[in-house]
Amino acid sequence: MKKVIVLGASTNPDRASYIAVQRLKAAGYEVFPIGTSKGEIHGIEMINEPLSLEHVDTITLYLNPERQKEYYNYLLSLKPRRIIFNPGTENPEFVQLANQNNIEVEVACTLVLLATNSY
Repeated sequence: MKKVIVLGASTNPDRASYIAVQRLKAAGYEVFPIGTSKGEIHGIEMINEPLSLEHVDTITLYLNPERQKEYYNYLLSLKPRRIIFNPGTENPEFVQLANQNNIEVEVACTLVLLATNSY
């Protein structure tokens, strides 16, 4: 089962990050929602601090570029296969860092990728 981190996850069911966690889980991924709120999303406990994970396939971002900065080192240390920059999270500085670390970058919408079987 591939591991996916949803950074900027929310327990608000109206948010795209919440829906992404739900749909990723339904698609068979092992999902790790990282956000600031406490609670759970479809039975998955929200993570409120970085945790050490191995073999992370994908990190999908739901944080604006300014808020991403504090996570650069952590996310790069996980050595994911790819990082998805969802709409509103585009960040040339982080894209460059990812490229320098041989991490695939995709500027796309996770929900659209899942819906079109392109994830």
